[in-house]
Amino acid sequence: MADEEDRFGEVAASPNSKFGTDYGIITETNLTVLNEEWKMDLGLKGKKVFVQGSSTGMGFAIAKGFRAEGAELSICSSDKERIEKAGREIGAKAALAIDLSKKGAGVQFVEEGVKKMGGIDVLILNTGGPKKGQFQELSLGDWEASFRGLWMSAIESIHAALPHMKKQRSGRILLLTSVAAKEPISGLTLSNSYRAGLLGLTKTLSREIGSYNIAINTVLPGYTKTERLVELSKDEKAFTSHIPMGRLGTPEEVAALFVFLASSQAVYITGQAIAVDGGYLHSI
Repeated sequence: MADEEDRFGEVAASPNSKFGTDYGIITETNLTVLNEEWKMDLGLKGKKVFVQGSSTGMGFAIAKGFRAEGAELSICSSDKERIEKAGREIGAKAALAIDLSKKGAGVQFVEEGVKKMGGIDVLILNTGGPKKGQFQELSLGDWEASFRGLWMSAIESIHAALPHMKKQRSGRILLLTSVAAKEPISGLTLSNSYRAGLLGLTKTLSREIGSYNIAINTVLPGYTKTERLVELSKDEKAFTSHIPMGRLGTPEEVAALFVFLASSQAVYITGQAIAVDGGYLHSI
């Protein structure tokens, strides 16, 4: 029973659960009880969560959010000093210096993490944004480098994680992309192109792995207060005028959605692309 209750989405009877299940479907018969006393137990305590690009910015905020829920962490960054510092700060079990732009790095991150953690429940895919520029300002080498960093690191990581998740018949895969995946942003040709493709991958995989109780979703942050925003030379005041909520987002607000989507409360959500953008996107 312990093994059954420890996995995402398993409908396993539990004497300690008011609804007769730990991760069961909410039905009319238990909805009244649910309304009377709702407790948002995210069910993440002890889960093995792998977070890429987590030494700073949104990746660090995501890792910190999971740790606050009692999850065990394996994190990585290309900067050894930064990732080790981040690991100490949030109490990660594994803090790995891995450059995801290198061939095989995605597989390395998963395999080394599994050895240290003893398994994997949640995989968060996050790499640095690609070089900015108009189409003719970019070389063929820029396209190849971005393909390696944005695309192949994700493919490698998912490819390495799926056998573990399928064996245990549960798991979460979450991709951190950008609103540019849905609405192209001028000057971000590489990001517009490759991130849009990740949405297709997400939807395709959701249909292939759903029967294993594995969910995959994509989170699309809008303009958020990070080092990347400074790198893109965006003026905050000029930018917030295009955001209905009138301000930039915070890494913690993005992290909150990741934590929820990986939780026991989100077992029926998969194949989705969800924006955290203050209303920036115009599309439905």
